[in-house]
Amino acid sequence: MSMTPHAKAQLQIHFCVLLWGFTAILGKLITLPALPLVWWRMLLVVVALALLPRVWRGLRAMSPRLVLAYAGIGALVALHWLTFYGAIKLANASVAATCIALAPAFTSVLEPWLARRPFSARELAFGVAVLPGVALVVGGVPDGMRLGVVVGAVSALFVALFGSLNKRLVEHGDPLTVTALELGAGTLLLTLLAPVMPMLFPAFAGDLLIVPGLRDGAYLLALSLLCTLLPFALSLVALRHLTAYGVQLVTNLEPIYAILLAILLLGEQRELTPLFYLGVAIILIAVFLHPLLERRKSAGTVHHPEVLGTSEAKNLVD
Repeated sequence: MSMTPHAKAQLQIHFCVLLWGFTAILGKLITLPALPLVWWRMLLVVVALALLPRVWRGLRAMSPRLVLAYAGIGALVALHWLTFYGAIKLANASVAATCIALAPAFTSVLEPWLARRPFSARELAFGVAVLPGVALVVGGVPDGMRLGVVVGAVSALFVALFGSLNKRLVEHGDPLTVTALELGAGTLLLTLLAPVMPMLFPAFAGDLLIVPGLRDGAYLLALSLLCTLLPFALSLVALRHLTAYGVQLVTNLEPIYAILLAILLLGEQRELTPLFYLGVAIILIAVFLHPLLERRKSAGTVHHPEVLGTSEAKNLVD
């Protein structure tokens, strides 16, 4: 019996979210500091995209003003990934993945302003609803990991910023071109930050010119190609057959996948208390309830796949 296009698309988007869940695990396994880790990931993706003629055609079709706008968003993407992997290094994969689930709370405040849409009191209420979960998460991690929670929350703030700005510029460029442009600009920013990073944030700093070892190199290739470009390509196909509501529910599973993978592969449950997982549950309940109650606003298809290439599953849909 052949699979329907909708069922196939559901399977594809679940596979994409599973791959995105692996990004936190690979971030923990790679021994490089956060700065060179993110720099290599972005550079490898940009090099791969630069081999596609479609990317260059899309770039030639863009106005200089739009190129600058996407480059600015790319700087925020770079800071998001830098703080995300910084949180993993300072705490662990479970903590970083949980913090990213805070992005909707920040988005509820920032997006009406940045995307020029009406303010929603309901969205703000859901943002406030995650705060008890955040308090439990902080109380459920060892003292040495709490800086990682703060850095992870900053990473979620960057997700809200560039996700909202990407939505404002939706449909102004080819998704692959937008991804190459944003990640290229992000790579340039990190290159410029590298000399001053030891003074700004020593925990993130590292030498960009040292070639990663065989093990780290293999993990970086997996992170860049299997966990970034592959799900990006698959999701572009899947989005043609799914509603925004359906995609939102699936992509909300990403922190769950990441935490389960961290338990299975890294044994992180030994580092965290039951309070942490109770906090995670409260945050995820709020995150899942939002699209359920907002379903009437999400009846259409997804219109802005650009966000896929730069933020894994976060802020995928309105």
